[in-house]
This record gives sequence, C-alpha cells and structure tokens, in this order.
Amino acid sequence: MAVSLTGGCACGGLRCRLAAPPMFVHCCHCLYCQRQTGGAFVINALIETSRVEIVSGTTVGIPVPTDSGRPHVIHRCPTCQTALWSHYGGRTALSFVRVGTLDEPAAVPPDVHIYTRSKLPWIILPEGVPAFEEYYDSRALWPPESLARRKAALSS
Repeated sequence: MAVSLTGGCACGGLRCRLAAPPMFVHCCHCLYCQRQTGGAFVINALIETSRVEIVSGTTVGIPVPTDSGRPHVIHRCPTCQTALWSHYGGRTALSFVRVGTLDEPAAVPPDVHIYTRSKLPWIILPEGVPAFEEYYDSRALWPPESLARRKAALSS
C-alpha cells in the first residue's frame, strides 16, 4: 500500500487505520445513502473488519433502514456522530469504511458506481469506471485476490 490509510471522525475522538488496501471501493448513489449522508452519494471502501484497527476511541453502532430490509448498522463516533463505517446485511466480518473519513481520501477512488438509477442528474460519472443501475456481479469485477479475501472473511 503506497499510502497509509488512516483516518478518523470530525472531533478527533476516534482514529483508525486500515491494515490492508480495500478489497473494492463502491460509490453508491442509492436514495438511502443520499438520505443517510446528506450528500449525493457515499464512497465505501470494503475491507475485512479484522483489518480495521481502532487506534483510539470507540464507535457506537446505529441500525438504519435499508431498501432490502436487511440489517445495516452504521458505526459512528459517540461524540460527534461522524459515520465511520457500516456493516451491511448482518455481515459483521466486512466493513464498508467511509472514504471521506480517511486522511487521504483521494488515494481511494471508486472501482464501481452502483444504484445509478437514483443518481442525481447533475452528477457526471467518470469514463472508464463501471456503473450499474442497481448492484452488480462481484465475481465479474473484483480482482481474484479480493474475492479470496472476502471468501476467507465470510467463512471465518
């Protein structure tokens, strides 16, 4: 990893480090992500939860509604309420780290744009980055090493 992937919340109460590069990076344009972030989209770096190292502080998990009805827990700083990462679908072995909380978010560009059916019309997607109206087949897009990491994380 060329860049140290460290980050934290707005108040500085929580600091964390990613102990490996993300497996894959989503830019999600769904209405739930828009509502939950107050922005046009969210960029999530998918990584094994065991590789998200909390250097200082703690988080509180807040369950939020989803389009699918499956569990979604956002981990926030208990003081400033910054959303740091999520666990989707009850799969706590995988964390979806909010790229905007990293010290160098530009080092982690999206690998894919998802749920573009609800993308705001003034957002222009970059050429060369796959985009899907809904979700996609990860076996078709993820590098083999990332697929192996995900499989290992979900089977432990």
